[in-house]
Amino acid sequence: MYQNIKTLIESAYFQNFIIGLIILNGITMGLETSKNISQTYGGLIELFDVFVITVFTIEILLRIFVHRVSFFKDSWSIFDFIIVAISLVPAGAGFDILRVLRVLRLFRLITVVPQMRKIVSALLGVIPGMLSIAALMGLFFYVFSIMAVNLYGEAFPQWFGTLGESFYTLFQVMTLESWSMGIVRPIMEAYPNAWAFFIPFVFIATFVMINLIVAIVVDAMAAINKEEEEKIMEQARLNEVQLEREIASLRSDVKELKEILLSQRN
Repeated sequence: MYQNIKTLIESAYFQNFIIGLIILNGITMGLETSKNISQTYGGLIELFDVFVITVFTIEILLRIFVHRVSFFKDSWSIFDFIIVAISLVPAGAGFDILRVLRVLRLFRLITVVPQMRKIVSALLGVIPGMLSIAALMGLFFYVFSIMAVNLYGEAFPQWFGTLGESFYTLFQVMTLESWSMGIVRPIMEAYPNAWAFFIPFVFIATFVMINLIVAIVVDAMAAINKEEEEKIMEQARLNEVQLEREIASLRSDVKELKEILLSQRN
């Protein structure tokens, strides 16, 4: 029984079934946001939702049965457990927010799709580097925000009247959302040399800093791919060694069999 359950939960068919169920559940959750569809098919959607959480609960219990303590040592398994546990909490009695959070079960796609897991692992691995860049960017924003308040706060208080407003305006400029026609050009009508402030800011904040983050993520993905390639090569080497041993053993058996046949003939 144990082996049958282990074979079931590790099979590609079962994994594809779970993936399909998550995708269908995501579609029904989206349809449920429509008032017309919710009023017409609300009962069916609710019934399907119960079916989904039942299947997920059974799956988690089977995985705990197979892996036992090691299940709780795996971060992805704990993530699945928490998502399913949230879905099991009944709505009402102060737990309405948990009913909204049931949409988080769609994140289970990350745990069942290896490519998504690899990307998330890469993002988690670059958090220290990203924090360093975030700290540098925060310092950069702080300096430029103070400068902007002193330079343009009096003439444009809606954008640079306070340090917080200056932060937000510079963040908008960094995203390139209406930064030229909506902010910089009106400022240049009052301060013709304002381009000398905003162009270096855009160049450093948008092109340099953001590309540094992209470079760190790409480097992390390359490192993960390299580790996977090394594991594949190591596994191939082990398989080759095992094959050589089996061939040597087979040759020895053939030799012994040949000697036995020769002795019987004599």
